[in-house]
Amino acid sequence: MKTLFFAFALLFLTLTISAQQKQANPELIKNFQDMKFGMFIHWGPVTLRGAEIGWSRGHQVAADDYDNLYKEFNPVLFDADKWIKTLKDAGMKYLVFTTRHHDGFSMWDTKFSDYNIMNSPYKKDVLMELKNACDKYGILFGTYYSICDWSHPNYPLSNIKGVDKPDADMDKFYTFLKNQTKELIEKYDTKILWFDGEWEEPWTHEYGKNFYNYLKGLNPDVLINNRVDKGRKGMEGVTISNEFAGDFATPEQRVGAFDIENPWESCITICKQWAWKPNDKMKSLDQCIQTLLKTVGGGGNLLFNVGPMMDGRMEQRQIDRLKEMGNWLKKYGKSVYGTTGGPYKPTNWISSTRKGDKIYLHLFSLENDELKIPLPGSAVVKNCSILKGEKLKFEQTKKELIIQVPQNLRDKIATTIVLDLNSDSGKIKPIEI
Repeated sequence: MKTLFFAFALLFLTLTISAQQKQANPELIKNFQDMKFGMFIHWGPVTLRGAEIGWSRGHQVAADDYDNLYKEFNPVLFDADKWIKTLKDAGMKYLVFTTRHHDGFSMWDTKFSDYNIMNSPYKKDVLMELKNACDKYGILFGTYYSICDWSHPNYPLSNIKGVDKPDADMDKFYTFLKNQTKELIEKYDTKILWFDGEWEEPWTHEYGKNFYNYLKGLNPDVLINNRVDKGRKGMEGVTISNEFAGDFATPEQRVGAFDIENPWESCITICKQWAWKPNDKMKSLDQCIQTLLKTVGGGGNLLFNVGPMMDGRMEQRQIDRLKEMGNWLKKYGKSVYGTTGGPYKPTNWISSTRKGDKIYLHLFSLENDELKIPLPGSAVVKNCSILKGEKLKFEQTKKELIIQVPQNLRDKIATTIVLDLNSDSGKIKPIEI
């Protein structure tokens, strides 16, 4: 009887452990958070029409036309080395490349679909070239992969009204997903799997949880975003419960809410559209830098999207803007990389980061020469200066820290001030301004 009891107990324990989600290595998450700034790339045959990737299928671009664009896709000016050099010069530390969007076209040499880059006139594995370039420049290599696939016969739904597939088989489609992502892990050694397309009804929480565990079984060190499962709350990107799988949250086209307890990453476009669009409106340098600083000041990473052109080049104006960001970060990057958000929560005119006994204030605007903010908890400010610049006059009252910031010492994009404290800045609780 005792033997039978222990057998059941062991079975129960085994089932319980197997049902648990495999958690990300905290050190890998910390390293990812310390990077702060990465490049997102949306690219594919749709650039031949200058329309949005995936979403334009059957709408701005007729489905039959869209699905056959790969037969014309020949980006002869693609140069992985130039792309990754652009990324590095921008001060970015990692890449997430769109391997397959909702349209189902695979941008790598996959064995599990003929609808891929090797069957285009270009016939080159751009993904392997990007992976090798990332290795060369010391850039963390990551891949975007859509869970939904509106063109696949076994995926039940389409984004075109009345074109759903009654003979689809979701279990067979799930096997297809497992096969393709296994390639991304084992052949391309992707360090990040950035999922999307999980919101549609065929993808269930059970699929998401099992998929996450399957992928962690292939490589426990791969980082997986929360869109692998059903826990994301809209474009705010937060995960609504610990029941759902995912290593980090994914706010989209917005700076995420202040959160220094849970890892998150805002994905935002440098222009309006994810994929390339002729004459698309591009963000100013002020907007780019301040978006980055508000994101890291809130505790997150910024995944900044670029859409290369049909011939394989990135637009020169986007390269120039990214280079300008990199030049700013060469001077002030100490206040960005390897920091934690806060303690002052970001507003439209100020953001802050911290590390060790230092707080970095980023001022976007100031009405006069006097900055007044709440005291940094119980810490005492020993010195105050412009980062890589002159010391500033300051005083601490019972309630406020008052800093003199003359016009001639300000940076036109973001004036960066260093507060040297008498204690660890990490112990200061978040402060509302």
